[in-house]
Amino acid sequence: MVFGLILAYIWSLRYHHPAAWAPILVLPLASHWWRREGAAALGFRMQNLAECLRRFAPALGFLALTLLASGLLLDTVRRIALDRVAVTWAIYLPWGLFQQYLLNGYCLTRLQIVLPARGAALAAAALFSAVHAPNWFLMLVTLVAGYAAARLYTRYRNLYFLGLAHGTLGVLLFLVVPDSISHHLVVGPGWYGH
Repeated sequence: MVFGLILAYIWSLRYHHPAAWAPILVLPLASHWWRREGAAALGFRMQNLAECLRRFAPALGFLALTLLASGLLLDTVRRIALDRVAVTWAIYLPWGLFQQYLLNGYCLTRLQIVLPARGAALAAAALFSAVHAPNWFLMLVTLVAGYAAARLYTRYRNLYFLGLAHGTLGVLLFLVVPDSISHHLVVGPGWYGH
């Protein structure tokens, strides 16, 4: 039901009822309350953050440098001042954390009740990808990255690292992937106008 309401918001409600996201968000929060799932149980915790940083920050850094180098070589880097990039990153980090919460803290944990770990991760990634329709570029990226995030979450249960990775890679994709491919990272009906 929450997935359907998110799709309804992206495709229609946000244009006519922009505040409709608030009652939609109440449903997952009520579900957590009903199941007595606190913030730490959902992955909002410092536990395992240092291990995630130690194990995966080098790969995240390598991917970030690869994206930047590709953008420089292909001359697709947006001409944006460095201070604006930093502000954009700082603003996007909470959005990345929120998306990781919905993907993993809510959706994946519910799917794990009825599916084995890998199946639940794949199903969560497929739903995450579907939310980014019809932007084929984001659908491909979120399918792969969503599956990787779900597998990491299953093992380490830390949303802070996943939010950091999501926010960092999201800003870099915006910086280096031309709008002819990314459609300015727009999803839903607005994609057709880009």
